[in-house]
Amino acid sequence: MAIVTPRTSASPQPAPATPASAPRPGPLPGLATAAAGVAVAWVVHLLVPAVPMLTAAVVLGIAAAHVPGVRAWVRGSARPGLTLAGKRLMRIGVVLLGLKLGLDDVLGLGWATVAMVVAVVAATFAGTLWLGRRLGLRGDQPLLIATGYSICGASAIGAVSEVSGSDEEDVATSVALVTLCGTLAIAVLPLLHHPLGLDDAQFGRWVGAGVHDVGQVVATAQTAGPAALTDAVLVKLMRVALLAPLVAAVAVSVRRRRQQTAPAEASEKASGKRPPLIPLFVLGFLAMVGVRTTGWVPAAGLDLAAHAQELLLAAALFGLGSAVHLPSLVRTGGRVAALGLCSWVVIAGASYGGVLLTT
Repeated sequence: MAIVTPRTSASPQPAPATPASAPRPGPLPGLATAAAGVAVAWVVHLLVPAVPMLTAAVVLGIAAAHVPGVRAWVRGSARPGLTLAGKRLMRIGVVLLGLKLGLDDVLGLGWATVAMVVAVVAATFAGTLWLGRRLGLRGDQPLLIATGYSICGASAIGAVSEVSGSDEEDVATSVALVTLCGTLAIAVLPLLHHPLGLDDAQFGRWVGAGVHDVGQVVATAQTAGPAALTDAVLVKLMRVALLAPLVAAVAVSVRRRRQQTAPAEASEKASGKRPPLIPLFVLGFLAMVGVRTTGWVPAAGLDLAAHAQELLLAAALFGLGSAVHLPSLVRTGGRVAALGLCSWVVIAGASYGGVLLTT
């Protein structure tokens, strides 16, 4: 009788390496890419001073994400570092932004101007948030766009997105829209200076209350002379001061929403930790305001901090711009553009009326 022996398998061979086992790229390639983007943005600003470096950084980031041959690098090996730049470097830049504002500067504006700025910010934020939700924009886009228009552009969007846990694509889309409208303001608002019957100081306050980013405010107001530029920067920095209470309010709202949608334990387990009522970078911003108020920091130190803040924000904005996906933006482009235009009209009209009432 024939004996059938079982077939034995060959000796086990080591499993081939899978893509999952390959080392993930670290942040250095992306950070180096962001640094290169900042260098190019700085050159663009030197060649065309009317274009703020932060605006150039966003545009270059968007371009890098779509140029053949570069986009694969941006979406692959450089992605971790660019995401890190868009988050961590943004926080440090916001902290250093506090060194531009002292409490004496705010009080020097007068209570009427302070009240006007608060009213304009509140009207713009509430109106943009309401309209964005009515238009059915996705995710946190209404919140982020409302923040960017009412406070200080991309810096405010980055700060609020940190506590709201917003999707990176929503952040990038909001930054792109706010940057575009702020850039258009540089060309449009000076044309309305005299037709609206504003003197130089009034024009400066209107620009400070109605234009988003600090660099865009400077580029717009300087067309009317040093008096307009001074008032514009002071009013703009007053808006920047409102960033801290707004971020704290968003943090409280996020915490309450999580508590209502799930038990506290489940929420903490899902998110890893509960959002702090006041994030550390906002406390750092307030601390820098206090340091500036003391007058202890010499002018050279303030200048150094200002340059560092601009470079950090430029790197962060390049990282955020590189996350913009234009095909996705086109799908909601009509609604996003409508919200941007309406919000621009609201803040321009509210700030114009406020300036006329307070000067």
